[in-house]
Amino acid sequence: MSQDAKFEDGGEAPLNLGALDGDDLQVISSLVQDAVFPVTEMRWIAAERKFALLLNRFRWEDKPVAEQRGRPVERVQSVLVVDNVMRVASQGVDRSEKDMILSLLSMAFEAGEDADGEVILTLAGDGAIRLSVEALEVTLKDVTRPYLAPSGKAPTHE
Repeated sequence: MSQDAKFEDGGEAPLNLGALDGDDLQVISSLVQDAVFPVTEMRWIAAERKFALLLNRFRWEDKPVAEQRGRPVERVQSVLVVDNVMRVASQGVDRSEKDMILSLLSMAFEAGEDADGEVILTLAGDGAIRLSVEALEVTLKDVTRPYLAPSGKAPTHE
């Protein structure tokens, strides 16, 4: 008889995940919840139909292990890429304010008639980014080693 894997049995390898449907995207959304990024680290490369963010995300997947082992919580820089982007619209995002730091609360997919739809990035402070996509294809990849969260605490939701 085999046993189910336990979370603490997982490796410390960097994340490299993809989403091709709404359920997959919810997994990525949970991992980027409370990620922060400067407005200058947001790019739409129209010729390649890509939208990319360089995020500083809280390592939610590591929180139970950190708590169990009594070590501080960590953040890591990750690249979030949405492919097949045809249009980008935003609300509450002033790109001219170069010092603005945005906080990503969640991501969701609103399906269209075929494979198309809208990827909605909800930001703290009533901001949002809407990406019109031909088909859902999102990747999240850690690109640095984890570092101690400056506050030493996990984000809280009130």
